[in-house]
Amino acid sequence: MIVKEFEIKNETGLHTRPGNEFVKTAKSFSCSISVTKGEKTVDAKSLLKLMKANVVKGDRIILHCEGADEEAAMDALSSCLENLKE
Repeated sequence: MIVKEFEIKNETGLHTRPGNEFVKTAKSFSCSISVTKGEKTVDAKSLLKLMKANVVKGDRIILHCEGADEEAAMDALSSCLENLKE
């Protein structure tokens, strides 16, 4: 399992368009991927669950990747989070 913490820097957090981009990237990997914000952990491959976590600008989240392609998933999702627009 790979775990990494991120601060959300884009204005709209992980809602609608940026959230969809993140989920689309997560779904391209076979490993298990989840996002933790505070006490809540959600499946990163579900836009609805991700939106219910209410991840907004300034929040710190923890990304968990576990499985065969976990390193590639973490690299891709790290890049995605660092380059989110809107």
